[in-house]
Amino acid sequence: MNKLLHLTLLSAGAFAFASVNTAPSALAGPDNDTLVWASDSEPENVSPYHNNLRERVVLARHVWDTLIYRDPDTGEYRGLIATDWEWVDDTTLEVNIREGLTFHNGDPLTAEDIEFTFNYVVDPDSGVVTRQNTDWIGSAEAVDDYTVRIHLDEPFPAAIEYLAGPTPIYPKAYFEEVGLDGFSREPIGSGPYKITEVRPGQHVRMELFEDYFEDSPRAEATIGTLIFRYIPDGETRLAELMTGSVEWLWRVPADQADQLEAVPDVAVTSGETMRVAYLRMDAAGRTGDDNPFTKLEVRRAVNHAIDRQAIVDSLIRGGARVINSACFPEQFGCEQDVMVYDYDPDKARALLEEAGYADGIETNIYAYREREYTEAVIGYLREVGITANLQFMQYAALRDLARAGEVPIDNQTWGSFSINDVSAITTTFFNLSGDDFAQDEQVAEWLQMGDTRTDPAEREEYYSKALQRIAEQAYWVPLYSYSTNYAHIEELDFQPYPDEVPRFYAASWK
Repeated sequence: MNKLLHLTLLSAGAFAFASVNTAPSALAGPDNDTLVWASDSEPENVSPYHNNLRERVVLARHVWDTLIYRDPDTGEYRGLIATDWEWVDDTTLEVNIREGLTFHNGDPLTAEDIEFTFNYVVDPDSGVVTRQNTDWIGSAEAVDDYTVRIHLDEPFPAAIEYLAGPTPIYPKAYFEEVGLDGFSREPIGSGPYKITEVRPGQHVRMELFEDYFEDSPRAEATIGTLIFRYIPDGETRLAELMTGSVEWLWRVPADQADQLEAVPDVAVTSGETMRVAYLRMDAAGRTGDDNPFTKLEVRRAVNHAIDRQAIVDSLIRGGARVINSACFPEQFGCEQDVMVYDYDPDKARALLEEAGYADGIETNIYAYREREYTEAVIGYLREVGITANLQFMQYAALRDLARAGEVPIDNQTWGSFSINDVSAITTTFFNLSGDDFAQDEQVAEWLQMGDTRTDPAEREEYYSKALQRIAEQAYWVPLYSYSTNYAHIEELDFQPYPDEVPRFYAASWK
């Protein structure tokens, strides 16, 4: 089968991959030391603190360093920008900074940059959209050129985990010179790759930073150029993988992954990730008095209406599993002894009738990725009398609508920024903020207590209370953990991790 015929079949949904020519294009691949990776979502802003897509996490891990590094194989915390750190007291962390580090523009990296970054991101006027990742910080203070103190308003025992994840360091002098708009167009970091071109709606180009420090605990980056491409259409992404214009994909649907395994020169790997899917319902009534989701019976009906195991078995597959609590099961504090809603459409119909909706409900449901997964949910809801009209949009638009109180129910996913702690998910969505569809003060209080107690057993106790109440009140429909399918050319030596962070800096050509 020639390539043109194959691509014709691909666009029609047929997959006869066995004899496809997968020669790399002239612009990508090992011959040009260029790895092109494609995704179906694009960050609204490449500044890590000003978007909260998973693609943002990936870009940040390659372009910006953090104070601390967590080894993905052992879980050990090691110094990255920092050499070491010490708790002075329950609310003061002193960090010593590695000397001789530079940003991509040659500016030295000192304690002033850490002080600036953290004081900037906690400022309400900074426009940061990932406030939950830094709200635990009160302020930062440069003691001298290579020592900084981070002051907390109250104890936060998960601080080290956050300093090893979603808290990249910005260059003070450069950021103050160009502002956020200039920084978004021409960002500067200190990581193993530097961004050399940002084309919104198209791509972000990164080149190896030759002056990256030798003693980094990260693996030494070897691939010369990384290019992130935004390709919203799944069939187009697959076609470009087959023609060699793209070397790496993720979120490949299970049926396509099965067929890709038969393709010469293409490798497919999969496994469970920390990302979970869930439905949020407007229990607080922010969308208006006629919102049916303010009624507990309706929320419980939605929980009983969906055959989550069938969705996992037929669509997600891999290492995915049904979840029952509003967190990823392996996160610290993720209580599993909560009320469980079995698939029971008859019970769902009875609950709707009890709530006064014997004739059914019509509502809009919002989603931003994996449309077919949401469509499966919609099918189950229809079976019990809930007509859900899909509103499919970009994540940033959905996030803003939800925070404005204009979304009655949505299908969301959350990867917790790869933070192995309940505070990174449950507190984020039940803290009385605009992201909180429940606005339950008791739940928020318990979570705040769990976030700030230094005794692990006490933390678990408060998290348990909160998660049990969330389940009893059916504020969410926890759906499943994600199993991500990765597809890439055989010539790429790539290892996936459960935290859903592809480490291209650790990849290499075979």
